[in-house]
Amino acid sequence: RSTLSSSSPAPDVYKRQGRQLLSDYEAIVVQTVAKANPAVVSIVATKDIPIIEHYYEEELFQDFFGGRFFMPVPRYREKGTEEKEISGGSGFLFSKDGWIITNRHVVADNDARYSVLLLDEREFSAEVVARDTFLDIAVLKIDGDDFPYLELGSSGDLKVGQTTIAIGTALGEFRNTVSTGIVSGLARSILAGDSWGRVELLEEVIQTDAAINPGNSGGPLLDLNGRVIGVNVAMAIDSQNIGFALPIDSIKSVIDSVKEHGRIVRPFIGIYYQAITSELAELENLPVDYGVILISSQNQPAVVPNSPAQKAGLRMGDIILEFDGEKITIENTLVKMIRQKKVGDEIVLKILSGREEREVSLVLGEAPTE
Repeated sequence: RSTLSSSSPAPDVYKRQGRQLLSDYEAIVVQTVAKANPAVVSIVATKDIPIIEHYYEEELFQDFFGGRFFMPVPRYREKGTEEKEISGGSGFLFSKDGWIITNRHVVADNDARYSVLLLDEREFSAEVVARDTFLDIAVLKIDGDDFPYLELGSSGDLKVGQTTIAIGTALGEFRNTVSTGIVSGLARSILAGDSWGRVELLEEVIQTDAAINPGNSGGPLLDLNGRVIGVNVAMAIDSQNIGFALPIDSIKSVIDSVKEHGRIVRPFIGIYYQAITSELAELENLPVDYGVILISSQNQPAVVPNSPAQKAGLRMGDIILEFDGEKITIENTLVKMIRQKKVGDEIVLKILSGREEREVSLVLGEAPTE
């Protein structure tokens, strides 16, 4: 494999023997894209939309002097339905037998039908096998075999400055659009909204300056070896070159679960919380500047009824300091620790209730599905 060194030419086009040749870096990018592109798919949602007919109906009126007259009045009525494309997004095959990863918000409409279009123009009807309630991830299946697919890499050892390649259906129109950039940041937390008006907290996401546009959602973020390191999920509004991807390591358990159980099985405690920072601790006069504090969220109680947390006696306002002996920090998040466990595992939480510390044991339950 070619590598760049201080003595290598700059990554631009140079001439040799009267021909223009690609630099080592560019050649790697071109080869990676050529290999990955056939496994990146466009996902189209269609739905039967009512046809509204506009017509006029004569209606009898009476004027001030008692005179009567007819006047056409506009009316509307439904006249059948027609199939229309309502949205589009991206995804990628991760196995030769037709399993596909995309974002949940790409396939959010339960009443829509979804089809998958490959680079070679083949089109398949897709089944939405699972939608993740905690990550913006969905798993689809198309019938067939011997599909091109992408190898899953690792996001655990990514470095800021590492080259990234994003592929997807930009703006829902330009299929297999390629953009390149670098890892701009790691372990970011963002509030992401979709066209349905829903907002969710996404943690541990990868920040990249590779262009991610509407329609790129669900497409792969690749390293220079062509391995998937993330799933493109969001872009920052009113900014340039700020995009985000879900790290692939957090998604592997979803893939394994769906293929084994036919649904997503993941552990959960059953709480809504906010991570504590030094700024939040000062603002709210909290006794600690780490951990998470249990709060209600969007009319949801801080502790989910009948959850492991409720059975263990957790209450709104409690602060969880440690998870199985590990201190919870902005870098070492609670969600990361939970994802490393399995349903049925017994864990110990160190809790701060008011000014009193205590430890509670609980058994991780199975997160509810949509």
